[in-house]
Amino acid sequence: METVIQAAGLCVIGALLALVVRRGSPETALLLALAAAAAVLALLVPVLGELWDFLRELETYSGVSEEVFAPLYKTAAIALVVRAGGGLCRDAGESALAAVLETAGSLCALLAALPLMRAVLELLVELMR
Repeated sequence: METVIQAAGLCVIGALLALVVRRGSPETALLLALAAAAAVLALLVPVLGELWDFLRELETYSGVSEEVFAPLYKTAAIALVVRAGGGLCRDAGESALAAVLETAGSLCALLAALPLMRAVLELLVELMR
């Protein structure tokens, strides 16, 4: 809870500063937004570490191979990166680049999930025999 409040505070302060600076220097406003985003990401490193440890523990206790979990991790990471990158592109006034990034992210997520889809297909073929 405390981390979310800190992240929200950093984002609001960064947004307000960027709003004030945007009229005089849009480039500086974008850099302020990037700095705020980097500060929030740095704040989230311990949270991500704890989440990663839990996912590894879940993987160990579930008995499911890493081959099943790896596509899920990759797809989630792609979604997070694309969402942040798309938002930054839109803030910079480049909605076309944001759309291209989202399309690329969708294709990369499908590619990352391909081993999982192949495993499901193999299971279905095996069940049909």
